[in-house]
Amino acid sequence: MVQVDLIERELTTAEAALKADNDGKARVCARRAVALATEAWLERLPVRKWRGDAMEYLRQIQQDVSFPLPIRQAAERLSTAVPKRHEAPFTADPIGDARLIIAHLNANPSGQAP
Repeated sequence: MVQVDLIERELTTAEAALKADNDGKARVCARRAVALATEAWLERLPVRKWRGDAMEYLRQIQQDVSFPLPIRQAAERLSTAVPKRHEAPFTADPIGDARLIIAHLNANPSGQAP
């Protein structure tokens, strides 16, 4: 299956999980979608920047100052543990955060900030 299809499948599953009030599954699927997009982005770089799993990629994005602040903040929100949506220390939109990060990675194939 093509990477784009896998990413969209994860985001679709995340949306279904949110509708079913399964916030944990929605966040996991959103993180996996970002991990897939990050893997594809890293493969396009002349030298691979990082290795790791979904959470490690999110930590790397939030700490890498070459990413714009909104992207780093979205990565921070996605990597923060949230037991329940209404207990989040911020507005919880894991799918929106994932889409923001994925769009940025797709718009910057060389690893350069816009």
